[in-house]
Amino acid sequence: MRKLVIVLLSAICLVLLGFTLSSFIHVFHYNLSAPADVGSTNKSGYRLILITQEMDTPFWDKVEYGASKAAAKYGAELEVWGSYGTNQEDFLKYMEIAIASKVDGILVQGLNTDGFNQLATVKAAGNGIPIFTIANDVPITDSLRRTYIGSDHYKAGQMIGEQLAEDLGHKGKVVLMISDHQEDFQSKRLDGILQILKFYPDIEPITVVAGDTREKVVAATNEVMNKEPKVAAFVSVTANNASAMVQEIGKRAQLSRFHIYSFDDSPEIKTLLKEKKMSGIIEQSPEMMGELGVQLMVQWLQGVTFPLKYEGYYTDIRLLKADELP
Repeated sequence: MRKLVIVLLSAICLVLLGFTLSSFIHVFHYNLSAPADVGSTNKSGYRLILITQEMDTPFWDKVEYGASKAAAKYGAELEVWGSYGTNQEDFLKYMEIAIASKVDGILVQGLNTDGFNQLATVKAAGNGIPIFTIANDVPITDSLRRTYIGSDHYKAGQMIGEQLAEDLGHKGKVVLMISDHQEDFQSKRLDGILQILKFYPDIEPITVVAGDTREKVVAATNEVMNKEPKVAAFVSVTANNASAMVQEIGKRAQLSRFHIYSFDDSPEIKTLLKEKKMSGIIEQSPEMMGELGVQLMVQWLQGVTFPLKYEGYYTDIRLLKADELP
């Protein structure tokens, strides 16, 4: 009996020793193993699409650069699609393809049309795909977009209105040239300008609808200069009209006679400013728009940023005058 007890105790000791050695080896091996890649936790794996109507323009190249930089930081896959020359049909087709591809999120230049709003509300929302508008917004009630990232266009209009009042010595006639496409950004810019000018009863704003082709802008500029020979200032509220407007003014008179303003989201704008053919522009922050847009999209998908600000996230703007350039 005593021998049996000794044998059993010996067996138990051997088993315990085996477990101890096994645990020691496991711990030792674990401590020598390479640590896991902590950076991998930042890899979101989300597939995002950036869509614009204005591919390969200086403004949208900067938006793309900022978006790509943020995508690399957050481990998202970013594709950039778009059309050229404001081709709405191709633009909406890219939106439809992105939705059908069931991407995780879409950052898109807002377009205030029934076609855009139907895609955003019915197809994107129906598939649970968030839409963030970037640079150009659309009314949230029409589009159900999640948020907007870009300039405060109403404030930008106010900045130009204040500068015009100073330039004109609080009196004179100002032509406000707009497109016949009533985009959200144009309406807000115009409202901002008019809100400031209403405080100066001796400044007369003249709103001119010029269409969106070069020929129509030239014709509208020529007509208003014939009717209003004492016009002292021009604002191209839609920047794509600025080049044609400035060219026609220059044919009729010395450009230095006028105060001419616009915004920097047109390919020709910076050149016109450097050549002193314009008095100033509102300079925006397109790179910041792209970077912040992707950051917010990834954080929203991860549940980090919730709820989003429905009114949007405004990026920096400033008034850049020609006489400030070297």
